[in-house]
Amino acid sequence: MTTPTHQHSTILEVAREAGASKTSVSRFFSGERERLSPNLQTSIAAAAQRLDYHPNRMASGLKGGRSRIIGMLVADIRNPFSVAVMHGVEQACRERGLSLMVCNTDNNSALEREHLALLTSYRVEGLVMNAVGSLDRELQALVEQGTPLVLLERELSQVEAEVVGLDNARALDLALDHLQGRGYGELLYLSEPPGLASPRQARLTRFQQGVAARAMAGEVHCQPLDETDSLNRAIGNFLARPGTLPKALLCANGNATLAATRALHALDARLGETGLLGIDELDWCELVGPGITTLAQPTEAIGRAAVECLMRRRDIGNYTMPARRVHFQANLIPRGSTCR
Repeated sequence: MTTPTHQHSTILEVAREAGASKTSVSRFFSGERERLSPNLQTSIAAAAQRLDYHPNRMASGLKGGRSRIIGMLVADIRNPFSVAVMHGVEQACRERGLSLMVCNTDNNSALEREHLALLTSYRVEGLVMNAVGSLDRELQALVEQGTPLVLLERELSQVEAEVVGLDNARALDLALDHLQGRGYGELLYLSEPPGLASPRQARLTRFQQGVAARAMAGEVHCQPLDETDSLNRAIGNFLARPGTLPKALLCANGNATLAATRALHALDARLGETGLLGIDELDWCELVGPGITTLAQPTEAIGRAAVECLMRRRDIGNYTMPARRVHFQANLIPRGSTCR
């Protein structure tokens, strides 16, 4: 007996089912939905669902000269910030009929170069990138060939590309003002090594400038966060050092906040008596002790803005236009960890 083969629905069958023209269905799946009435969009979507129709993105891309794929290079897919921004990027892509292809570079510049070549081979229509290494030459060549590029947070000095991310200077000012207003006068800043990551560099620089301008005492510990003994020792020494002013920890990102929370727990330090403030709002921050004060980044808006910038540059077609810096403001969420 011959096993029947599964027949894929065609665009013509969807058109008949929806009572629409083949052109309208094609527009619906090619990113031109705004040209159709809301009722027609609903009819086509329902018909496609009933027929289990899925457009062949690769074939349509080869035919029309566009792949309908957006590429995204993520430095560390385990980072909560990266995951949250990726969700915003994916939402914006889906609304435009685009597919998102994500590659995790694992903070490895060699792997980043490999993934960039892979995405280029798929003829992506744009690239959202959280850069790790120095791929200035390759990325600038990509831009000059007409592929829009948006950098998330981390800037590259030799690449003409839009940068979307947090206003780091304003965020650090907000954190320092809050800690000083709550009576903390001695601060320990915790971060991974800045390296080539421009946000880490910007936050560290603003911290050093900020404590000096406010006549606060500031120390810095920039080491890999998985070196637990070193981190615990640094925090323990900071808390044990004689002083008359209340002490607080300021964490440069969500990973640093988690590491600091574990260290304070191991040292049996009371949150609030020892202040704790972290950049990045994480789900567990409101559940630990009296709650951890955070600076929340508008990750959904950042991801959506990255796609909007890509589409703007693609549609205008002028890739030599000056690149913009799109900065978002952090939102302070005060909790018990900064209540003495």
